[in-house]
Amino acid sequence: PIAILGIAFLFFAAPRFMPGHAAPVCELEDRSDRRYLAEFVIPSDSALIGEDPAHALSKKYPTFEVFEIARDYHVFYPERDPVEIAANDLLLIKGSPNDLIASLRDKVVELPHVAKDVKFAAEEKESFIVEMIIPPQSSLLGEKLLESHLQRDPDIHIIAVKRRSFLYTEQRIQNLKLRVGDIILIWCPAEKLERMRGETDFIIVEDVHQEIIHKKKAPFAILIFLGLIVAASTGVADIMVCALGAAFLMILTGCLQLRDAYRSIQGNVLVLIVGAIALGTAMEKTGTAQYYAEGFLGLFGGANPGVILAGILLLTSISTQILSNNATAVLLVPIAISTALSLGVDPKPFIIAVCFGASACFATPIGYQTNLLVYGPGGYRFTDYLKLGIPLNLLVLILGTLFIPVFWPF
Repeated sequence: PIAILGIAFLFFAAPRFMPGHAAPVCELEDRSDRRYLAEFVIPSDSALIGEDPAHALSKKYPTFEVFEIARDYHVFYPERDPVEIAANDLLLIKGSPNDLIASLRDKVVELPHVAKDVKFAAEEKESFIVEMIIPPQSSLLGEKLLESHLQRDPDIHIIAVKRRSFLYTEQRIQNLKLRVGDIILIWCPAEKLERMRGETDFIIVEDVHQEIIHKKKAPFAILIFLGLIVAASTGVADIMVCALGAAFLMILTGCLQLRDAYRSIQGNVLVLIVGAIALGTAMEKTGTAQYYAEGFLGLFGGANPGVILAGILLLTSISTQILSNNATAVLLVPIAISTALSLGVDPKPFIIAVCFGASACFATPIGYQTNLLVYGPGGYRFTDYLKLGIPLNLLVLILGTLFIPVFWPF
């Protein structure tokens, strides 16, 4: 019921709460609000030499905006300084992906940090323009873009970068330190792109250009998945055993390659879960969970279990906006169990409330990876998540309080 009503809420309310945004940048549409910051060098044979920067570039590339021109030890600002483009000028430009690539293909500009023999021609079918979003767990956070391992990789050519709430005139690309949600526009070969898919330092956003490799294995994958759900829901075996068995069958039937299974394991997530479990166990063994549970109950002054269940659900949903859902669940489950035992009721509905609350990470772009995935490409703002996420969280709170005791009685 919560899922059905939540989807209905999104269907009817989202158009009212959310502003009209253009299509995602991964489609590389020529939209003025989908502009990236790039640094270009003027080659000695460029057709732009001697031209006014504002008019010459905007005439052919409508989305281009030139912020500054660096020449030797001097910096010119086209909006106020009368200056003509000269060979070897370094231009700080904001423009759409289409226009950035078009100017490189026309050879009127070059990238200062990319080898001159790189071809950005349209006939280069084995190369792709892709966007990469920097997620919260990335090791690239805090690194300078042009000093990162992306720049050192000979197969990756950084074209531009996009950041929300960024004053382009205040910082050059070589000084730009990567933050969560930054989008990097790159050019790379198809083989390199395939190797990059398993990386956790970035999320690749691109048009799907390949078919499913093993179509004949799809029925096996569906049957294994359905078998997992049936076995776990009917109590044939513990859900952990069912999940491990399903994963083993996926590899055994060829639906999943062993190397892909290894690649999908994220060490930092495992460490986080193990550490959180250890902390949760320590809270339970030392009585800390009981201490917090008693303090939590004191806030409600002898209220009935339904009200306290709502409080657990609210506390969990607030925590998960900042912490990961795994850590939130592991940390709050001992408190939920101790609270239920103090009330003399079944702990199961309180545990379910923690699970629901930990999954309700709708109000911030950093609450979950999928939130971040659409944050930059969709052109959303932090406040957009609050406007839609808070009502959705409240809906989950109300529906969870009503329906959890129905399916899992006290």
